[in-house]
Amino acid sequence: MTDRKCELATNLAKVEERISKACAAVGRARSEVTLVVVTKTYPASDVRLLAELGVRHVAENRDQDAAPKAAESADLPLTWHFVGQLQTNKVRSVVGYADFVHSVDRPRLVTSLSMAAVRAERETGCLIQVALDAEDGGRGARGGVAPDGVEELAGLLAEAPGLRPAGLMTVAPLTGPYAGRQQAAFERLVELASDLRAAHPAANMVSAGMSADLEQAVAAGATHVRVGTAVLGLRPGLG
Repeated sequence: MTDRKCELATNLAKVEERISKACAAVGRARSEVTLVVVTKTYPASDVRLLAELGVRHVAENRDQDAAPKAAESADLPLTWHFVGQLQTNKVRSVVGYADFVHSVDRPRLVTSLSMAAVRAERETGCLIQVALDAEDGGRGARGGVAPDGVEELAGLLAEAPGLRPAGLMTVAPLTGPYAGRQQAAFERLVELASDLRAAHPAANMVSAGMSADLEQAVAAGATHVRVGTAVLGLRPGLG
């Protein structure tokens, strides 16, 4: 085993242990939580090693990094997630490889995604990004739609050809009533997700938590945690 594969295996084992302990602490089965490894800035060779180590869900937040990496990894049994802010001019490319887009936050993006998905003859699962620091229909500092905008976007997704509402996503807010209260923020997201499922039963994904706060996300009820640094190490240039 190469040094890099050993490093990734060690890191993955630590993250798996953290998720397992967090599940056990609140009486959840480990199978209820999907680990999505965010591979941004890291090469396709790392994606291949992760697949060899059993990872099945990977994510990117920039299309210019993701598109070539996904193409190089097309032979691997992977589900690709796009988790970054998405501009409409990147939609056609993203729909070509992403099974799920976690950052749907405006009607125009729904329209663009639908057109691209139909053209590509693909069905794309779409998660609505919720900005818990936004009020009265505004947008959050880290992207997303205010909680009172979820219902409208979900309705648009449900009616859009080539798309399906898959759930909700959030990033722990740095400002507003949930600043520094990650678990409370994630619990609010889970409440919103429960409301969403009442109208759209198949929209059962709750994407929350990253390397620093995955335990709080699991405790709150997240179904998917997005972990980068804890698996891959500090990104190049950051240490």
